Amino acid sequence: MPTNPYFNFFPVQVTSEQLLVEDLVIESLGMHGMDVYYLPRESRDQIDRLMGEDQLKTFSQAYIIEMYLENVMGMEGEGDLISRFGLEIRDEMTLLVSRRRFNFALPQLIRPREGDLIYIPLVQNFFEIMHVEHENSQAMFYTLGRGRGGNVYVYALRLKQFVFSNEQIQTGVDEVDQQIFESYQLTNLVLTSGTGSFDVANNEIVYQGASLATANAFGTVHTWDSGNTTLSIALVNGLFSNTADVIGANSGAVWAMATVDTDTPLDNQFEDIVDNKTIETESNQLLDFDEQNPFGTP
Repeated sequence: MPTNPYFNFFPVQVTSEQLLVEDLVIESLGMHGMDVYYLPRESRDQIDRLMGEDQLKTFSQAYIIEMYLENVMGMEGEGDLISRFGLEIRDEMTLLVSRRRFNFALPQLIRPREGDLIYIPLVQNFFEIMHVEHENSQAMFYTLGRGRGGNVYVYALRLKQFVFSNEQIQTGVDEVDQQIFESYQLTNLVLTSGTGSFDVANNEIVYQGASLATANAFGTVHTWDSGNTTLSIALVNGLFSNTADVIGANSGAVWAMATVDTDTPLDNQFEDIVDNKTIETESNQLLDFDEQNPFGTP
């Protein structure tokens, strides 16, 4: 005997009752959720399928969408701990997002992807998607059914706090971009003589070359010390050379350069103990790379 068509919750076609449930779910997420920014990952390099990594990933778009925070009592995960690699922050959380709303906000994606980022204004931090769950209790598994090929109403996104590794995050959303800007490794340019003042307030682009479009190197102004004629820049592309002038794209400032220092400290909000210059200084006191005794003094 076939199933009763009036009470069967798993029909081939989506029913109006199922769409009503989905509408109520979306409305609930809008009432009890929060607005977050979804940052899809882009690649500037070929993805290593063997190692499962993308060494030159960028994030150039941010899409605002409502999601529901499931961990209302606080962060989950292992918390903060000291390992052999230093301080590790392993805060985790779970967000629920409507499947239909996600497809509307990001039609270019089939579903949320592992490796994409979510910026949460509530905690002013970035989180990386580790797993997208679509068949679990949080996702309301088979609530009134949903037809073949679409049996749930929401995605459950398992996130962990993002460990920043100098990825380029420039989305055009001021809150997102400024939150990450202070975490970039800086390149210090020691200038000798010139005219004009670089525009720090508006994150001016500086470059070397005939024009910005054909520049050999360019970056974004972070700080400008006019007294010591030192310019610190972030998001550097290319190699700055002391054989060409440094030019401000907006201010028109033009300065000759003397030296470049890339061994700047890497103290940031994600990994407080990462500091390449301190490591080099300390190691030079322990190791003597001399031909006769590379591991110390006699």
